[in-house]
Amino acid sequence: MEGGAAASTPTALPYYVAFSQLLGLTLVAMTGAWLGLYRGGIAWESDLQFNAHPLCMVIGLVFLQGDALLVYRVFRNEAKRTTKVLHGLLHIFALVIALVGLVAVFDYHRKKGYTDLYSLHSWCGILVFVLYLVQWLAGFSFFLFPGAPFSLRSRYRPQHIFFGATIFLLSVGTALLGLKEALLFNLGDKYSAFEPEGVLANVLGLLLACFGGAVLYILTRADWKRPSQAEEQALSMDFKTLTEGDSPGSQ
Repeated sequence: MEGGAAASTPTALPYYVAFSQLLGLTLVAMTGAWLGLYRGGIAWESDLQFNAHPLCMVIGLVFLQGDALLVYRVFRNEAKRTTKVLHGLLHIFALVIALVGLVAVFDYHRKKGYTDLYSLHSWCGILVFVLYLVQWLAGFSFFLFPGAPFSLRSRYRPQHIFFGATIFLLSVGTALLGLKEALLFNLGDKYSAFEPEGVLANVLGLLLACFGGAVLYILTRADWKRPSQAEEQALSMDFKTLTEGDSPGSQ
């Protein structure tokens, strides 16, 4: 760690993080199992192209996005810039994978002659993707791009945190809408007959909700926030001095 002794890690935090990762990996594995067992698997140049969409969205906009949000809880004593880069890289990986998922569904609809963007799920999906892209660009501009003033970073940080959690929550909700839409479209009246695919997909939906809840719980525990580094505290004091009109020697 730079600038002082390492801060201790809250006792329960590693267990909650490990639990969230178990939920997330199980979620991804079960999504793959659902598509493989009941939807025929995934192949780009065939009728199975559509199946790339739910898998990419679960991996990108749910699992990887959730992990990107947890970076500042997990890496508590590493250099701030290193943690920022990891946070940004996970988000861009999530963005690229989500883009592949979007291309898959639009290309599939084009080939089949299906209408685009008529459902609530599709509207929410486009909203989430656009917000996620804007959030990443804004985060890069304020926190990773060299030369961004510290005053602007300080003012924007609360909005960045709020919209990050909000977009993640919207992503989980949109995935649940898409799962329900797929079940009604593929199973129809059979859904109410407790078909095995419907039961498995319902469990998948519960996993989505539980993973989202676990990530948000970790994020909202105030005592689990990453402690300020010595260099961050110095910058914060400099900013306070400038904005409040004090001089360093007036204290």
